[in-house]
Amino acid sequence: MDWLDISAPVHPSMATFEGDPPVRLELVKSLAKGDVCNLTRIDMGAHAGTHIDAPIHFVPGGSASQAIPLDAGMGAAWVVDARNQRGPITADDVARLEIPDGETRILFRTPNSVLWERPGFQAGFVGLDVSAAAELVDRGTLLVGIDYLSIAPFGAPTPTHAALLSAGVIVLEGLDLREVEPGPYELLCLPLRLVGSDGAPARALLRPRP
Repeated sequence: MDWLDISAPVHPSMATFEGDPPVRLELVKSLAKGDVCNLTRIDMGAHAGTHIDAPIHFVPGGSASQAIPLDAGMGAAWVVDARNQRGPITADDVARLEIPDGETRILFRTPNSVLWERPGFQAGFVGLDVSAAAELVDRGTLLVGIDYLSIAPFGAPTPTHAALLSAGVIVLEGLDLREVEPGPYELLCLPLRLVGSDGAPARALLRPRP
């Protein structure tokens, strides 16, 4: 079966989280100008587009991006149908959304998916509150992902991030799930091998599983 690319395209006009650096691409060498090759310089924050948070992003003394366990991003995943969610996802919502027992890589498809079609950062996105984070930790979740730029609701980033990252749950943000139906998938997601960073850009792929 074909892989589905659920990574957000990276380009200068893409939305970035409020206060984060914008994405800049600069052609510093050009064949048209007589250089031996074309060469592009990339300037962006570690949390632009699809990315994985490292614990040190919100946990003092936490590990940095080079220590993100790769196996957490490879294996069976479940895409949750939260397209009708209004407001933050709570522990009660996690129970209501019928996530099968034993699923340890959880990707939330929410109303956020349409936000990628709008210009600029959208603060009204759906995130998980701390009770949902605690519920996912209790379920033995390895990885949790969401279809916009933060797993936590806007204006309350710390409780959700800290609960997940301090428990060793991998936080995958900035997914593009517009073309993905809820259900069972195989996930392949690997972060860039950045050293000492609080996050790392990632390429994320899904393919259906029985």
